[in-house]
Amino acid sequence: MPGPHFEQQYLDLMRRIWREGGERKDRTGIGTRSIFGATLRFDLAGGAMPLITTKRVYWKTATRELLWFLTGATNIRPLVLQNVKIWNEWPHARYVEETGDEIALDIFVERVREDEEFAAKWGDLGPIYGKQWVDWPTYQPVAGGLFRKGPGINQVAEVVDSLRDNPGSRRHIIEGWNVAEVPQMALPPCHKTYQFHVEGNRLNCLLYQRSCDVALGLPFNLWSAALLQCMIAQQVDLEPGELVWMGGDTHLYLNHEDLIREQLSREPQGAPRLEIVRRPPSIFDYAIEDFAVHDYAPHGPIKAPVAV
Repeated sequence: MPGPHFEQQYLDLMRRIWREGGERKDRTGIGTRSIFGATLRFDLAGGAMPLITTKRVYWKTATRELLWFLTGATNIRPLVLQNVKIWNEWPHARYVEETGDEIALDIFVERVREDEEFAAKWGDLGPIYGKQWVDWPTYQPVAGGLFRKGPGINQVAEVVDSLRDNPGSRRHIIEGWNVAEVPQMALPPCHKTYQFHVEGNRLNCLLYQRSCDVALGLPFNLWSAALLQCMIAQQVDLEPGELVWMGGDTHLYLNHEDLIREQLSREPQGAPRLEIVRRPPSIFDYAIEDFAVHDYAPHGPIKAPVAV
């Protein structure tokens, strides 16, 4: 007998939070129902991917975001030029707060698209994910007890090298939570710590997420983590193994009730698979055209507001 559909654990988590989670005030002012500490596990053997089917997940958008992280970029303009909208609200909110100009979001985004100088000033998000992943800052002492900036640390490249050279290490980690730079970030990293583990010819990955919006964020986070795992596995000549996701404050926003009820009424379907159609020279050379998804026939999308 086949086991339960891979997505059932996601739906069970959503149901548990909505029924049993404690109501909390939060940074956004909207309020959440939340539990603390959750775990999901997915086997990626044979190209299997935790791509949610009870609503359409725009996996190409999530993929473009991941590829953007790997460039170390922190300005939304490259995403805007690809019509990726997921980071637009944060710089828009900063612009409105700092200038008092109540410009509409779509007009703000169009200015970022068309005006490089405006984008340079207002489109930056601070030293978020990609900056920490591939250019973690270092500092070197100079005369007088002062420090100057040293060469950045490319954590992603170091993990790829360590997986090749020392697969049994327990230090295959990519960390996003740079305490010194968190105040400068538009949004401190939610998916903050990735640890990799080699078991035979399989590469496992554990993602710890300090804060998780289960309805809107988690479907993207699961896809992106699994994709990064598959990309690294290809680069180090291993097969994708198990993805383990762990959540700290794992929550649903109170204004997402319609989405939650609709999604929980749907049955998961199909078994989406990833094909990486090319092996580029390095982990930093993938393009959106390198990925194909097969057997993905989801239910329709469900829209809900993003909490900023």
